[in-house]
Amino acid sequence: MEIFPRGKTAIVGTATFGMGEAPDYRPLDLAANAAKLALADANLTLPDVDALFVCTGDDALSGLSAAEYLGIRPRFSDNNRTGGSAFVSHAITAAIMLEAGYIDTALIIYGSNQRTGAGGLVSMRQASPYEKPYRPLNPLSSYALAAARHMHQYGTTREQLAEVAVAARGWANLNPEAFMYGKGELTIEDCMNARMISDPLVKTDCCLITDGAAAIVMTRADRAKDLVTTPVYLLGGAAAVWHSSVDQMQDLTVTPAAESGQRAFALSGYQPSDMNVVNVYDAFTINTILFLEDLGFCAKGEGGEFVAGGRIAPGGVLPVNTNGGGLSCCHPGMYGLFTIVENCLQLRGQAGKRQIENAQLAVSHANGGTLSSQATLVLGTGETV
Repeated sequence: MEIFPRGKTAIVGTATFGMGEAPDYRPLDLAANAAKLALADANLTLPDVDALFVCTGDDALSGLSAAEYLGIRPRFSDNNRTGGSAFVSHAITAAIMLEAGYIDTALIIYGSNQRTGAGGLVSMRQASPYEKPYRPLNPLSSYALAAARHMHQYGTTREQLAEVAVAARGWANLNPEAFMYGKGELTIEDCMNARMISDPLVKTDCCLITDGAAAIVMTRADRAKDLVTTPVYLLGGAAAVWHSSVDQMQDLTVTPAAESGQRAFALSGYQPSDMNVVNVYDAFTINTILFLEDLGFCAKGEGGEFVAGGRIAPGGVLPVNTNGGGLSCCHPGMYGLFTIVENCLQLRGQAGKRQIENAQLAVSHANGGTLSSQATLVLGTGETV
């Protein structure tokens, strides 16, 4: 029987830093600033931290360098490197360790300067020997394959992919921290006329490349109430890894989210239909469609129709990627931790103009590799525990 400490741990501090462009900052500079802000949000300080969870794209041993940089000596550190899903997995590990009494305060951090420092996407992955001869534009071409297969198998259209991008821009226009804030409305026609990059994906189907950092602070539920007025409780969490390279996927339209989501919801005691807010890793528009299907918000093959007509945009029936997502808010290499930060803001009623009324339940879902590793976290307010 799978066990998760439902409602026994909580997120008590969150922060972002250096969103969009942060020239002259290194990844650890960014992550450390986010950490400092998140700890202040939790009414805690660095000496309170006894468990450090970190993954940066430029340092394979960032668990060591981050502890040194912060000037702490954690009892436990984790440098899980499954890509963007790592941070949701970090939260699951931290919850189990906190409930067991092995640690007291967990700090989860990420930072990247991919826009101003590297000038483009940084990847530490080795190319698949089976794909390399074809010179794919990875990771883009891998997601293009999944999109092409979904279109062939289920009749998904480019217009439906565009609905995801248009919705993301709509949310970003309500978020002053979003990179695309104030850049104007995006239309379906804009997307249909955008430059093709890897068929069938065009420029507007692809995520941003930005700088940015995020951090969250976790502790036990009994302690959380003494620190902040609105803790966000972890109700269920699960992860799944099925492959590394997309050429090893058994079905290009089904991701490990089908497993991680089912397990996370079962542990939480809630269903997808109970969620008030959904934040998923939208590196490409096809991701949102695949994950909404695999997480159970609609049936397999119905994702394109599900997002059509502004259903996931502001004013739609299901708020998805309410900060603007990786498509229009930020995408500093690995985006998973930002889904948690945004959900916490929503559940704490601190999301400003994009705030979802009476939000009490939210799901964060993160992707790593090329649809390779998936991790799902169900979060809730005190009323949901």
